[in-house]
This record gives sequence, structure tokens and C-alpha cells, in this order.
Amino acid sequence: MYFATFHYNGEEQVGILSKNKKNVIPMDKIFKKLDIVPPKTLRDFIENAEDTLIEDIRAILKTHSFEEIRVESIKLCAPIPYPRRNLICLGKNYMDHAKEVVGLPGADDDIPKFPIYFTKIAEPAIGDGDVIKNHKDLTEMVDYEVELAIIIGKDGINIKKEDVEKYIFGYTIVNDVSARNIQRKHSQWFRGKSLETFCPMGPYIVHKSEIPFPIKLAIQCSINGEIRQNSNTKNLIFDIAYIISDLSKGMYLKAGDIILTGTPSGVGLGFKPFKFLKSGDMVECFIEKIGTLTNTVE
Repeated sequence: MYFATFHYNGEEQVGILSKNKKNVIPMDKIFKKLDIVPPKTLRDFIENAEDTLIEDIRAILKTHSFEEIRVESIKLCAPIPYPRRNLICLGKNYMDHAKEVVGLPGADDDIPKFPIYFTKIAEPAIGDGDVIKNHKDLTEMVDYEVELAIIIGKDGINIKKEDVEKYIFGYTIVNDVSARNIQRKHSQWFRGKSLETFCPMGPYIVHKSEIPFPIKLAIQCSINGEIRQNSNTKNLIFDIAYIISDLSKGMYLKAGDIILTGTPSGVGLGFKPFKFLKSGDMVECFIEKIGTLTNTVE
């Protein structure tokens, strides 16, 4: 199943895509058939969605007809515009990306022996079709980073690697937009990655049942039609099972948490000369089986 947050007739709603992905079924219509109070947000749904509820929804979609809305008639939002906690991110988690920044000013020349964790604010995350602000008064070094994002489905601590998939709800795309000069200035990554609109997310959350585990998906980012990043999530240095198990050691992961798994090579910082984003650029982030997240730069 593919879950969406969207605006329709002046109202923010949540829904599920039809099998052909051309229409969306509002969640409140489905929950009415189940005789359950519908969630107000997709975040609320994920925080309370047991596996049995997912199966009940799957079954009722097969046996009932619902009034559907054409995807062309809605405005997609970030699936979770306001995460309850900061997004958890990994730096330098593809070997080719770790190598492309070696020797650059402010870059650590080591290939990570342990995951590099940091956090990012989304207040709110922006959706497909939204504009990335350029923040000209702060930076001329705005960069793009396509990343597979994991959505945690239930609370857990000290999770074993073999149990990790049980704690995942699904996956989406996040563009970890970054102001490189601010990263360098502060010698860490939080502020340079947390400016307003620097967290495009979407277009949908794909339930884990749609994607075989372990995850091996093509991942790309194009700028104005030019493919800059082109890899596969199988190339992660620290894979999803390792990341979630490691993060949960002595620390609770919560339902609704969003974990960014890192970006492959081809970021603007990796080119000589640099290829940072410019006003009017169109950024397309693609991940196989999830879709394409498209944004333009102010």
C-alpha cells in the first residue's frame, strides 16, 4: 500500500493510493467501513497501526468500492509534514560518496568505521512540487542529497538485527538539502541541514510489504534532467538492519521516527568545480518502487 498526505478542496487529508496509482482513497472513507475513528494525520495512523489493522484495510479494499479522487486533482504534501521528533540521519554511508568528499575543505578523510549520526529539523517537511528556498542571505552553496528514508512502525529498544523489519512501517524519499558553507562554518551538520524547506519528503510512504527485505533499490537524483546521483541502496556501508539495531542499543526508537540512510556520490560538493543548486533548478529524486520527488529552487 502507498499512503499519502494531500490537500483537496481546501482540506488536508490522508489516503491510500488505488492499485493503479491513478487515484487516492480518503482514509476516513475506509475507516468508516471498519467502524473505527479515522486518524487525523498519517503520523497518527502510523503510531497506532498494528499489523492486524493493515491486514483489515487490505481486505476491505479488496471487497468494497470507494469513492476515489484523481491524483491530478490533489496537491501532495510531505507524508509526515511535522515529525514528532527530529529526523535521524547518517553521513557518508555510501563508499563512493565518502570517497568523493575526501580532501575537500572541512571534510574528514576517513571512511567511516562506525555510523555517523546527526539530526535534522523538519518544521515542516515540504512535499512534491513545493519550492526549496535558496536562503541567499545565508548561503550560495545549497546542495542536494537523495536518500532512502525508513519510517519506524512501533516502539523498540535493543532491537536484534534479525527482528529489524518487524519495527519498520515503510519507506519514503527525503532530499537532505544542505547549506555546505554553514556545515563547514559550524564543524557539524545540524544547522546547515535544518534551514526552512530543506527537507523535501515524499511523494508517498510505501508500506514495507511492497518492498522485499533486505532493500535493494535503484536510487537517483537529477538536476534539470541531468542525472547526478545514480546508485543502489544495496551499496550502503551500514545497511538498514545494522542501522536500526545499532541506533536502538540503549535508546528507544519510536513509531513515526524517520531515519535517513545516507546519500550516494554525485552531490554538488563532489564536482570540480562545484555544482550547487541555482535559482530555477528542478530537482528530481527517484527511488525504485517508491516514486519521484520533484522540487524547484526559489
